[in-house]
Amino acid sequence: MTHKENHGGAGHGVDRRSFMKQAATVAAVGASAPLLLDSQVAQAAPTSKSAAETAVKRFYASLSEKQSKAICFGFDHPLRSRINANWHVTKPEIGDDFYSDDQRAMINEILKGVTSEDGYGRLQKQMDEDAGGVNFFSVAMFGNPEQGKFEWELTGRHLTLRADGNSVDKVAFGGPIVYGHGEEDAKQNLFYGQTKQVNKVFKALDGKQAQAALLARAPKENAVKLQGKQGAFPGLSVGDMSSDQVELVEETLKFLLAPYRQEDVDEVMSIVKASGGLESLNMAFYKQGDLDNDSMWDMWRIEGPSFVWHFRGAPHVHAYINIGHAG
Repeated sequence: MTHKENHGGAGHGVDRRSFMKQAATVAAVGASAPLLLDSQVAQAAPTSKSAAETAVKRFYASLSEKQSKAICFGFDHPLRSRINANWHVTKPEIGDDFYSDDQRAMINEILKGVTSEDGYGRLQKQMDEDAGGVNFFSVAMFGNPEQGKFEWELTGRHLTLRADGNSVDKVAFGGPIVYGHGEEDAKQNLFYGQTKQVNKVFKALDGKQAQAALLARAPKENAVKLQGKQGAFPGLSVGDMSSDQVELVEETLKFLLAPYRQEDVDEVMSIVKASGGLESLNMAFYKQGDLDNDSMWDMWRIEGPSFVWHFRGAPHVHAYINIGHAG
């Protein structure tokens, strides 16, 4: 997998009851009810019939031969595995004459399909402020949705999104995704709320826990390869937290995942559950990049066997997410 620089986006939303049904059992919760996937959850991943994927099929079918040659690739093409916070997967931009108004409407439909209402609005604002709007982003198609595995991908400054109908098995979001915002005033950044929420966990730690969780320097922001159960994860294990602290971690994951559609959230939590639950995750906070020297840690990372969420908040936000079964 090729990695380069970083930029990205996100918000809030999922109700607590739904999230509780999907989370893994956490021994540290003690007397509270276990966090288990509920058998009544309709599905734990998007499908080819999901709203976004249905729009992807129509978009693919609308492409002319000229368009297909420029933006369509085999499903296993290496471009699908590349992640970068500021790049274009193909040369044509959405606002170019290359696309029709109907095709641009389909692209917007796909964006709405892979996000929550809050997430869609937040990412629209991010794209406007960082690049002038969605028309300055690019899309690509991998595979053929009419015949088998496929993935639609959007890239541009501080954003990578995917829709794959679960073509990539046991991998959330269809693969690594990126979000960010170029605003360098931390408190004005669209994702400062995430930093505040994650720092609530740090403030809830006792002295020994805080010492384990707070590290000097962060790894590279694009170092998000999944390590599996034999991996070495930085910071403090959620398994070493008290029940109220674990509950706060749960609320934090809910907050971080809220910009995305429920089907992707369901798949994330099923992967977390299968990989050992919330207690399999570690949380790390970094002294590096403390923008206002206020001990509100602007760089943080949540990582486990099948989960990496790396947030670099200084000098502005770049975030990389990679969630899936390793190996």
